Amino acid sequence: MAPHSSLLLCFFLSVSSILSSGQTEATTINSLVPKSLYDSIFIHKDNTACPANGFYTYESFVEATRRFPKFASVGSPEARRREVAAFLAQISHETTGGWPTAPDGPYAWGLCFKEEVSPQSNYCDSSNKDWPCFSNKTYQGRGPIQLSWNYNYGPAGRALGFDGLKNPEIVATNSVIAFQTALWFWMTEQSPKPSCHDVMIGKYRPTMADLMANRTAGFGLTTNIINGGLECGIPGDGRVNNRIGFFQRYAGLFKVATGPNLDCEKQRPYA
Repeated sequence: MAPHSSLLLCFFLSVSSILSSGQTEATTINSLVPKSLYDSIFIHKDNTACPANGFYTYESFVEATRRFPKFASVGSPEARRREVAAFLAQISHETTGGWPTAPDGPYAWGLCFKEEVSPQSNYCDSSNKDWPCFSNKTYQGRGPIQLSWNYNYGPAGRALGFDGLKNPEIVATNSVIAFQTALWFWMTEQSPKPSCHDVMIGKYRPTMADLMANRTAGFGLTTNIINGGLECGIPGDGRVNNRIGFFQRYAGLFKVATGPNLDCEKQRPYA
């Protein structure tokens, strides 16, 4: 075969490999979470009583996952399903509109809100010079993970291609970006915290500080990563139990065991 023919063949094989990989990534989440399952998980997300009705579409979720090809694609089929169930459980708690006697139960009301109700501050840490706040901008909870604080909006925006400090509002107006911020937080290690992704796929290895703080791998550690300062180290905290309730329901729908260490009541939060 002529040299230029060999090069041409290699080029086409490389393109084919890339396209095949992209198709695999695009179809992985579709196979793990088909639209019918997504709709059965979020039964009431488009209820007219929910401020976010019509915002958190299945298509936006799938599109957002393409930015993070390792999400729900690492480990055994069980590990992948467990990670998706854990992620959806955490964002459901953050955005829920359910209550104890709600129709279909309190764990059928995830993705009801897209912005924090009655924020207690503008969530600006003025001491953070790396990600300075802009005047007249607020950094309260927005999107599925309720992204908060300037030191999260700034890095998330840089990673995802929007100005999180100047335009934090986009997280509550663009549903793909909203899901991407939740996945960014889930997938990104923020030392000394591991990523939620690494915890759920079994990649997390506790440091000496983690061992001293009784931080054990499991769903409870993802709660510690997300909001441990307010919820962990407290026996029987209702918010933690709510997160667990979502996870147990979703694990059932995904036909996978939850695994151990669901709560964080004996864990010290990260500083």
